[in-house]
Amino acid sequence: MKLTGRPRREKLKMARQFLRMDQPLRYRIEVQGRIEERWWDWLDGMQVTVENGESARLVTTLTGTVADQAALQGLIRRLYDLRFPLLSVTCLDVFSEGQF
Repeated sequence: MKLTGRPRREKLKMARQFLRMDQPLRYRIEVQGRIEERWWDWLDGMQVTVENGESARLVTTLTGTVADQAALQGLIRRLYDLRFPLLSVTCLDVFSEGQF
């Protein structure tokens, strides 16, 4: 079943039927500020990019595969421990074309 061309709300409803707690998925996580390279080893191999966001504030974006929901929670907790405000978490496998 493909989600291509369907409204976001319908994609979310369908994704809930297919996602499991123990499956690896690709995520994009955005936090306010710059995560310095010395902390990148803590980020489970995620690709890290830093850009200027709105109002010239720095935004760090982490992109990559997370092993399961527990690993995602652990990654978000590490970002909290490093004092980075969470801006967004997007499951790319749900919103990319042709995933279901």
